[in-house]
Amino acid sequence: MMPQENNVSPVWDRRLQQIVIVIGRLGLAYLFFTQLFWKLPPTFGCANNFAYPQPAAENYWEANGSSGLCFWLGMETVYADQPRQVLVADMKPAGLFKFGVPITPLAQVNAALLDNVIMPNINLFGWLIWLAEFWVFVSMLMGLLTRLGGLVALGVSLQLFIGLANIPRPYEWEWSYGLMILFSLLMFGLAPGRYWGLDALLRRRWVKPNVRGFWTGVLQWLT
Repeated sequence: MMPQENNVSPVWDRRLQQIVIVIGRLGLAYLFFTQLFWKLPPTFGCANNFAYPQPAAENYWEANGSSGLCFWLGMETVYADQPRQVLVADMKPAGLFKFGVPITPLAQVNAALLDNVIMPNINLFGWLIWLAEFWVFVSMLMGLLTRLGGLVALGVSLQLFIGLANIPRPYEWEWSYGLMILFSLLMFGLAPGRYWGLDALLRRRWVKPNVRGFWTGVLQWLT
């Protein structure tokens, strides 16, 4: 018989995994922290009485005096009807084909939501957007309810990807948002607050192996 392999990781290996997860958690916290200040309430960085940019010509727009959150929400609607692909792999230099996934239908649904719900109520939704990003920062910084923080980060990143990935002017590289999605997904799955975060304290205090209950299950999931 073959000897059984020892599946117990050495201490240095486990510690390295924990350190990398914490670095990732703090990195995501800092990413969202840096994005809070160009759309501060109560104006959310908008100018010209909450004006939004308008379509002007093919692959171009009229800024209309807008800035901050209004500018970027407007960009999502300006390019919503134009053909756009993501997950692009241009293999033509190697003599192969170019591959990409069209997302125009998703962009149009996103734009309809922005035009009919978000933009007319920017005073409310501006707060919700800003607070969502602030929550991701706090959650990841403190290691608090990090599964929820990762889930909110994932939602924000997906919306940005649909609305802005690969728009031509200003050009938005799709992997800026694609990597945010992957990063957020990792944080959601790893629940990084279990390592040197408040989630570890909550789990030690409230999540017991032999205790079953609705709120215990909710807390176990969130942390």
